[in-house]
Amino acid sequence: MVDVGFTHIALPVADVEQSIRFYCKYAGMQVIHQRVDAKTGASVVWLCDRTRPFAIVLIQTSSVSPVLSPFAHLGVGCKSREDMDSLCKQARQENVLIEGPNDFGYPVGYWAFLRDPDGHTLELSYGQEIGLTVANAT
Repeated sequence: MVDVGFTHIALPVADVEQSIRFYCKYAGMQVIHQRVDAKTGASVVWLCDRTRPFAIVLIQTSSVSPVLSPFAHLGVGCKSREDMDSLCKQARQENVLIEGPNDFGYPVGYWAFLRDPDGHTLELSYGQEIGLTVANAT
């Protein structure tokens, strides 16, 4: 099988282990590949939520300038408002909640922005229906 289409996004990170914990906790992801690049010596990790063939690639670097910051962000759909509220409560306690949760109604839905350990933005949402929109596109 050959990968075709949008497969991954790569993010520079200062501490791979800290970023793994963040994305596992807030985006439901898990490590599917991990290595040290032979040429650069950098730790490289692929994370996936196993709902689709898409990965976040974390590449450890000595310095990070956040590229994904509001409104540039990664978006993750949550199972329910309650699940999202629970994650937002934890994010607030850990001081990583940037904004929200907010309810903007259809098609934007219920959403919040979180800051990952390197300042990149992760959006949690419920009710955006992107999967349904893709399935119904003609």
